Amino acid sequence: MTFLSFTRFLTAIIMIPYFLFNYVFNDYAYPAVSTEGAYVFCYFVGNEVDEQTIHLAVSTDGYNFEALNDNKPIIKQTKGTGCVRDPYILGGKDENGKDCYFILATDMNALEGWTSNHALITWKSYDLINWTDETVIDIRQFEGFETTTRAWAPQAIWDENIGMYMVYWANSTAENDVAGHYYAYTKDFKTFETEPKVLFGRWNEPDPETGGTRSIQCIDGDIIYNEKDGYYYLYFKEDLTQKIAYVKSKNLTGPYNTDYTICSLNWWGVEGSSMYRITGTDAYMMIMDEYSQGTFFGQMTRDFENFRRVQRSTYSLDHLKPRHGSVAAISEAEYYALVEAYGITE
Repeated sequence: MTFLSFTRFLTAIIMIPYFLFNYVFNDYAYPAVSTEGAYVFCYFVGNEVDEQTIHLAVSTDGYNFEALNDNKPIIKQTKGTGCVRDPYILGGKDENGKDCYFILATDMNALEGWTSNHALITWKSYDLINWTDETVIDIRQFEGFETTTRAWAPQAIWDENIGMYMVYWANSTAENDVAGHYYAYTKDFKTFETEPKVLFGRWNEPDPETGGTRSIQCIDGDIIYNEKDGYYYLYFKEDLTQKIAYVKSKNLTGPYNTDYTICSLNWWGVEGSSMYRITGTDAYMMIMDEYSQGTFFGQMTRDFENFRRVQRSTYSLDHLKPRHGSVAAISEAEYYALVEAYGITE
């Protein structure tokens, strides 16, 4: 047993009475204990130019994160708008099958307006320290997307059947200002192998109040595959309630059911949800940006549909001042390498 594993289990044993009491009497989740590896959190911190940058924090338990590099930017952006938002980090393989990490993000400066961007931006790293292959993917190059006004919050998932990564993001154009989710396939996160197609949107749906139809924006998609039931769950910001909702499908590219289910449990409006497994368990943590409060909210599930709130004293993110970020599992060796390279700030 490694030192990190021993520390995690010792803490879990000490906290049993506290967690059990809150599980029974306060309806909180009983936090799953991470049994291996560590975690990296990728995020940005605000709307000013020097805040729309890539930041990283690390955790040994999946709940409590410490900033790297004194919570200063990790990557110096040199292309596109020079500003980045909504970063998504994932571990995968490059086009030659070598293990690596990717970051996908919105290439956007919010000071230029909320309908001012038209591109995604990506990076690659083999060690989480040196980031290369900075690439801007301009969505306007594709037929039907020439007037793109929003290309937001890209994420990616490996499609075993296709043998490529499916990149998905929220997109709107001058002709259709109601954003929906679109997807395209890539081998290297530099170019798309396919034209963008619709993944999920809420256009011309029945309006129960007027009897007519309505179109409602869909943004901040997060797709997770549930090994237990064989469904892909697409979580997104439900614009009417400002909550997180989900739809699901047996196929990665859909069709997804249209009768969405609200699943976020907090009081405030939220966006930018991110789900990640607590390693060695069947529990998933969902974190989301309480954008009006400057805080993050956490909840936990084991079946992707039923959630319990995680007590705020159990996790720590707010001290980082994060906005719309994502978490990826890393090895203990990678954790120690990051700490050695950047130092941590509690």
